Amino acid sequence: MKKQFIYIVALVLMVSVFTGCGSKSADTEDKQESHTEEEGGHGEEEMGVVHLSALKFNSLGMKVDSLPTRAQTGTVEVNGQLEVPPQYEATVTAILGANVTSIKVIEGDKVKRGQVLAYISHPNITQLQTDYVKAYSRLQYLEKEMRRQKRLYEEEVGSGKAYQETLADYQSIQGEVKGLEVQLRQLSINVKTVREGEIYQNVPVISPIDGNIEKVLIQVGQFVEPQTKMFMIVNTEHVHADLMVFEKDVYKVKEGQKISFTIESVPDTHLSAEIYSVGKKFEQNPKAIHVHAEIKSKESFLIPGMYVNGKIHTESKPVKALPEEAIIEEEGKPYIFLAEARNEDGGETDWEFRPIEIRTGVSNDGWVEINLLEPLPQRARVAWNNAYYLIAEMKKGSAESGH
Repeated sequence: MKKQFIYIVALVLMVSVFTGCGSKSADTEDKQESHTEEEGGHGEEEMGVVHLSALKFNSLGMKVDSLPTRAQTGTVEVNGQLEVPPQYEATVTAILGANVTSIKVIEGDKVKRGQVLAYISHPNITQLQTDYVKAYSRLQYLEKEMRRQKRLYEEEVGSGKAYQETLADYQSIQGEVKGLEVQLRQLSINVKTVREGEIYQNVPVISPIDGNIEKVLIQVGQFVEPQTKMFMIVNTEHVHADLMVFEKDVYKVKEGQKISFTIESVPDTHLSAEIYSVGKKFEQNPKAIHVHAEIKSKESFLIPGMYVNGKIHTESKPVKALPEEAIIEEEGKPYIFLAEARNEDGGETDWEFRPIEIRTGVSNDGWVEINLLEPLPQRARVAWNNAYYLIAEMKKGSAESGH
């Protein structure tokens, strides 16, 4: 009997222990579920919504409409510098070694082809002219003598040998005269005037192209060798953009595409150009090709060597897009705002704005491609502006709720 009593007491105690554990486990689960629900509810509040009265909506100039489709062009980021084709740049040198007697231009001057830049003088130049006069006179004499010997030879009065010798002398001096004439013309000396006996002491150095004097590299009295650089001339009317396109973007670029660019050293410049040549050979460091673009509406401040940053506008495609001010980035994620009008009890219309996470694509002219993560409701409207203000109001509301 006593044993049975002890057995019953033990059984009761075991049942009590198991019941208590089950109750604690259930309580723990209930608390965890409650905590999870609270956390979920708090997350929903964090994303939140923004409410604007009709008065606030109008004072902010809010623009609300459907998500539009727009033709957006892709862009390729490029950089480079302004260049001039080699045929529009010139280095002026002296044809013969001589001394500079005067300089007629300064850096920045606009010059025309054939304009005098300086004068040079040297006994060598005087000697060249006197050599020409002597050679030309000798040519005149030998021409007459050659004709006389030819006539005597044809009449069988003179010998053939005398005629051949005179002919050889004539042809030799004829070549010498032509060579001296070329040298005189290279020195811009009037050959006809020299023939008539006028000898130039100072001869001009002239510009071979139209353009502007970029550098003056000489001084009065300086002796210049034939290879000495005297002037650098550049025609900036033909300045163009020489840009580098990296290997990964080469396939997107072709002739005729538009480029918008800025000049690094000139703030607030906004210029445009059009590609007229795409290089066919890669530069190695970095691996890129040259793209040449003709500048529209060339400005006077454009100088070869200036660094430029630009965007090549590639082929366009229809995409969903919004103005830049409709998009806000929060914690590394871009958002737009879904807008809904609410009119309760026939009063004034209030507006509710709810953030929607998106992904952005190409952007140009102040518009950004919008890629939705989920479809919008039918007839949905979105905010086209003031995204920064809306996110600020949403954060303020969340902070006040938390407080």
